[in-house]
This record gives sequence, structure tokens and C-alpha cells, in this order.
Amino acid sequence: MKGLKYVFALALVFGVSGESAAEVDVGSFIKRDRFHDIKISPTGEYYAATVPYEDRTGLVIARRSDNKLTGTFNLGKNTHVVEFAWVNNDRLLISAAQKLGELDNPLLTGNLYAVDADGGRTEILVGQDVDIQSTGTRLQQKRTEMVAAFLIDELATDDKNVLISVSPFSVDPYTRVDRMDVYSGRRTTVTRAPVRNASFQTDNSGSIRFAWGVGVDNIQKVYYRPAEGSDWKLLNDEAASDHAEFPLGFSADDKVAYLRIRNPQGADSIVTMDMISMERKEVLRDDDTDPYGIIRRPGTSIPVGVMYMDGKPRSAFFDNASSEARLQRSLEAAFGEDFPVITSATRDGVLALIHTFSDRNPGDFYVFDTAAKKAAHVISKRTWLDPGKMAMVKPVSLTARDGLMLHGYLTLPVGGTGKNLPLILMPHGGPYGIFDEWQFDTEPQLLAAAGYAVLQVNYRGSGNHGLAFKQAGARQWGGRMQDDLTDATRWAIQEGIADAGRICMYGASYGAYASLMGAAKEPALYKCVAGYVGVYDLPLMQSEDSRTSKRLGNWSKDWVGNSADLIGVSPNRLADRIKVPVFLAAGGEDVVAPIEHSRMMERALIKAGVSVETLYYDTEGHGFYTEPHRREFYNRLLAFLSKHLGGATASSGTTSAGK
Repeated sequence: MKGLKYVFALALVFGVSGESAAEVDVGSFIKRDRFHDIKISPTGEYYAATVPYEDRTGLVIARRSDNKLTGTFNLGKNTHVVEFAWVNNDRLLISAAQKLGELDNPLLTGNLYAVDADGGRTEILVGQDVDIQSTGTRLQQKRTEMVAAFLIDELATDDKNVLISVSPFSVDPYTRVDRMDVYSGRRTTVTRAPVRNASFQTDNSGSIRFAWGVGVDNIQKVYYRPAEGSDWKLLNDEAASDHAEFPLGFSADDKVAYLRIRNPQGADSIVTMDMISMERKEVLRDDDTDPYGIIRRPGTSIPVGVMYMDGKPRSAFFDNASSEARLQRSLEAAFGEDFPVITSATRDGVLALIHTFSDRNPGDFYVFDTAAKKAAHVISKRTWLDPGKMAMVKPVSLTARDGLMLHGYLTLPVGGTGKNLPLILMPHGGPYGIFDEWQFDTEPQLLAAAGYAVLQVNYRGSGNHGLAFKQAGARQWGGRMQDDLTDATRWAIQEGIADAGRICMYGASYGAYASLMGAAKEPALYKCVAGYVGVYDLPLMQSEDSRTSKRLGNWSKDWVGNSADLIGVSPNRLADRIKVPVFLAAGGEDVVAPIEHSRMMERALIKAGVSVETLYYDTEGHGFYTEPHRREFYNRLLAFLSKHLGGATASSGTTSAGK
């Protein structure tokens, strides 16, 4: 597979650093993955992969037989290929998103593009950016529409058409399903949703059988159809049943449907439903962990099991004796510490593309011949990093002061006893529904390379542990969510992991808020604090949300709280309580956490006599894109932490000065 590695080297050129191992080689950590996702074509003739560039993500296509690059697809600045699918062996359908900054959540544009495997016939098929094209008659092949379109089903038995959802740009729209020609873009309407903001699920013949969505009341409803063309029937109303439901797919004979149930208490469950009798049966439910991903029969959309992120990842199947369960178990045994996930397969299921990863391995891809039972390595995401020299990540659990069980991860520096270490408490962003996972995570690895233990806690409000755990964080900014982080810090001290006199908090976005709030709420617990692209004035954030949309404004009131109550939990209003040095970094084009939050925080700290360092880039957004800016940020962060905790600094190299 040496040739394929060369193909991706053509897309992104990577160097090998020669910096001293005695210091932290920041460059090796901030260097982007060679690719994100890879999918094999239906006949196995091609690979397609997303490739990250500085401020965008493109797509490359390579022939599997000789690893020759056959086609590319790339959009403009801040535009990213986030979803793609082989709709037949020679054509791909692509969804793009925009985001301003490395840490921004991609916002799907709703445009659908298509490209041939040889790079030909590249065009936009539907969406707001379609230019009107005339055929020379009064008929128009394509027209600009203020709609968002997304793939529903590739239609495995139809190489020319796919099913897509189409939503007009309006508040709480009704969505329709269109059959679209993947070459001309011509569409015919198949059905219309009975609920606003709908998603859809097909059966194995490509018939739309489920629709679900939420209206202005934010209550989810699910509808089903007994057959193609029949009327919609209400299956579940969240207001009446006290739970939400999400269809996942069908059994091979379409007689049984699989649904994910979001239970009011405990973890989400998977149930089967007989499509004739409507009888239900629970087939999988963990004690406290939600399904992380759905495992499907290779080459099909048939659900056969789930993956849990239960500390470390693990698989569970509806039928433990199934061929899919036996295959997964054999792969897990073969790859040892690296967890294997089948990400795509040929339509006949003979060849499967397997992604393996671990806490120390950013990821490898293998092509597996299910008949011959042989795997061949395809490519690694970061060849310049040696997994054997990376830090191990240990799942941990602790009990909060009110008895709530919390889960998280502890990254320890390589070597040593793992005791009495300088500690970085690193809360994740979001905050709601987001959670830290067992995987290769660049920032904790970089910090561990500098000699720090890194503690990441999925505080209440995080995802992966059921609806009630998430809702326990509602209106708890600066409250119980913050207490969870304090309790985790004290746990690390009690366990002998952390040196009580050498602890700092560092986070981005909400994590930056929590870090500054931690310094204000527990001034004697932390030695320093760093915030990256954070929000620090909650009434200001809420007014920004309300200006964006009424729905976002209402969400902010429901989940963050009333503006009058948020003054007392806004770090920039509490600067006089902060007694430790602070480092702030922000981007001038950030629309998620506008730079004014950081500037206000800086002014308040200076007024309070607190030592504060800053790094601002007017051209960056929610997280820094460019390599020089990212390098400078981590150089400065390591220098700041070293000054106050004594860890290693970055090795010498070119830096870029911010303002």
C-alpha cells in the first residue's frame, strides 16, 4: 500500500521535524491528519478520502489497484467536505459545511455536489449556490433554490438516482423527499413530511417508512407508513410518552424495525418493533452509557449492533451468534489495543474498510477480505507519531458531592510513577451533549509530553450518559457543573495523582468559561488558568443568542438561565476574585465566542490587578486555523504553564507574533 501513501502526500505535504526531544516538539502535534475519513467504492475499485488543508477540507479519489490519484474536489475558504457517499461505483455525492475557526461546529450549507471517480462532471446539483443554467430553451435544468438538501438513501439497486430531503429556508419548515438524478440534478417529489424539521428512514427497498421531527413546541413526534404511498400514522408523541424515538433501520426482510429510545431516566436503549403487530422488544440497553454508534451489516444499511464508549469502546450485538458479531470479535482479538470499526464495505460485503484507533494511535485504515480473512494496511493518519511513545489514557470514575457518578479520562506522562504530578484540568467545550472520549486527543498528548497529568471530566450536562444526566446540567453554568470540576480536582489530589500546589485549568469555548469561573469560584485551588476562544459574560452571550434567532434565544434561557441570574456567574464580573495569573487567546472573526468577551475579561483582570497574558489574531475565528498561529498559541501556552507549574516548554522554532 506504499503507493496510496504517496497519493495522499500529493494532497498534503508533511515534513519530519528534527527538534530536540528534551523539549516538546509542538510541530509534530499540531500537524494535521493526512486525512479524516476514507470510504471504499461499491465494487472496491476506488478509495475516496477527505483531506484537511489549513482552512478547508477537500476530497481525493484514488484507484485501489495501482493507488493512482484519479480525482479531487475542493471548495473555498472555510468550506469543508463533511459527508460523502458512493452513489454508484463511479460517482460520489458530497455535502459541504462552513465553519469559521478550527473549533467551530461545521454548519451544513445544504448544497449537494457530485463528482465522478475520475474527477469529471463536477457540479452542484441542488442548493442555494446553484447558478441558473439555461438549456437554450425555456426549460431550466437547474435553478437557484433557497433550500437545504441532504442525502437519505443511495438506493443500492439504482445507479442513477438517490433519495434526498429538501427543506426550504424558513423557520421550522416542512420537509419533503425527492428522488434526484445524480447526473442531471432533476428531481421528483416522493412524499412530504407530516412533521416540521423532519428526518427520514427508508426500508431496504428504498421506501420512506419513518419521519420524525420537532415543531415550535420543541416536542418530538415520530410517524410511520405501512407501505410506500400509504398515509402517515403517528407512532410516538414525546409529550404523551415522555420519551423520544429515533428509527435506525430495518431487518433484512423489512418485517422488523429498529429504534433508539431516549429514555427519561438512564441510558438510551435499542428496541425492535414488528411492523405488523407493532409489538416491541428491548434488545440492548447499558446501565449508564448511551449507544455511541450503530454497527451495520457490511455492504448494507441493516443494523446488527452498537458500539459503546463505555470508558473504552466496546461492541454489543442484537444476536451474539451472528456472523457480524463473530467477525467483530475476531477483529478485536487481531488488533489488540487498537479498536476496529468497519467504516464502509463493497456492496457484496467481501471487502471491508476498517478504521483502527486507540488512546495512543491517531488511526490506521486496513482493507479486510472477509472471504480470505486477511487484512492489508492502507494508510495511517499520522505517520510521524510513534504510538509507542505516546501517553496512555486511563478511564476514571468519581462521585460528585451530591452523589452523582462522573466519568472521565486521565492522561499521564510516559514514564514515572503517575503520582504527585503537575495537573491540567481540561473541561471540554459545548457544553451540552458533548463528551470526552477514549481516543487520541492532541491537546492532552501535547500537555503530557510536557510532563503534565491531564484530567478530562464529563461533568453533568455532557452527553453519553442518558437524558437525565444531560438535563442535570441545565441552568448550572457556574453552579453544579462547576462543582463537578472542583470535585474532580480534589479527587485527583486525594488519589495522590496531583500535587496540590501545581494545578492549572485550561479549556476552550465553554471550557474556557469553566476555567476562568473555576479560578473565581475556587481561588485557592488553582495556580493559573488559561482560556481559549471563551465566553466570559453570560448576559452578553444571551443577548447575542437572542439576536441570532428566537429559537436560540429560547434555548439559551431554558439551558443557560435568565439573564439577571447570570451576572453572578460571569467571570468578567468576578475578576476581583481571581488571584492567579491568566492567559487568554481569541480570534477577531469568532462568531461563536466573539473576541469582545476576551477583551472584556482582559480589561476586568487588569483593573483587578491580576497578571494577564493575551494572544489575539484578528483574522482567526473560533479556534486558530493557520499553522504559524497554532504553533504560536501552543508555544505561548506551554511557556505560561511552565512558568507556573514547571513543565517543559516548546522546542525552538519559527513563531508568529500575535497582537
